[in-house]
Amino acid sequence: MNDKNIHALNSAAPQLTTAIDRRRFIKLSSAIVGASLLPGSLAFAAASPSSIGLQLYTLRDMMAVSVPATLKLVSAVGYKEVETAGYFDHSPREFRKMLDGEGLKAPSAHIRLDLFENSLNEVIDTAKEIGHDYVVVPYLTVEQRGTGIDVYKKLADKCNLYGEACKKAGLKLAYHNHDFEFEMRDGLLPYDVLLQNVDADLMAMEMDLYWMAKAKQDPLAYFKRHPGRFKLWHVKDMDKQGAFADVGTGVIDFATIFAHAEQAGVEHKVVERDRTDNIVKTLQQGYKAVSALSNS
Repeated sequence: MNDKNIHALNSAAPQLTTAIDRRRFIKLSSAIVGASLLPGSLAFAAASPSSIGLQLYTLRDMMAVSVPATLKLVSAVGYKEVETAGYFDHSPREFRKMLDGEGLKAPSAHIRLDLFENSLNEVIDTAKEIGHDYVVVPYLTVEQRGTGIDVYKKLADKCNLYGEACKKAGLKLAYHNHDFEFEMRDGLLPYDVLLQNVDADLMAMEMDLYWMAKAKQDPLAYFKRHPGRFKLWHVKDMDKQGAFADVGTGVIDFATIFAHAEQAGVEHKVVERDRTDNIVKTLQQGYKAVSALSNS
């Protein structure tokens, strides 16, 4: 960590006024300084594929304190791409400038479904200004899931409309799964309904490999049935108890999955861990593991 980056951290401190913010800032500073002391991180990054990203939801607490400092950490570990999960009160122009300053790109963004429904034009304009290629429906609330399979058939109809609007603007819609899309409804799986009822040219899939394992689904079977559809992956590992784990330390057979990357059509591999007690370790382990898998 050079003096300029340390100064950037210190200059953020006056903006943090609450006790909670101060505690978060201390953890943020420690994490970034810790990353700078880990040997070989940047040298390792130079030989790694540029398509490895980090879902910034992993660092949401840090992002709430200081977006610039958080992006410095991400860049220091070696990532060249991020996937956004909110812009934390920054304008698209400000956010793009911060990304550019750290040599980062944000090819994809998680956008709440209600924003697609209520302000699609703003979603598209923001995405184009920041430089996103994909805008992703990240999650359905319990209310949005409703009951019965017709909910997903109606969602598929909406996604065709959103996808068409995105395509006209030079963007692509995508859908990110959890495990609830694999709960049988009226004899059908919601995930299959979305795949079959949304035009493949209008919506890609962001396959979350952790949630596929949690739902006891086989990614390879989906790659075979829908080749080229899975343009983005969330690379998240699972421990023996079924909880989150750093990539490469758990039980998911990533080597076999990555061997079918071409069939899947994946363009961006996004590291994520929803909860972690050691942010720097999670970021570094994820980056190194996905780099090694991508190069094998």
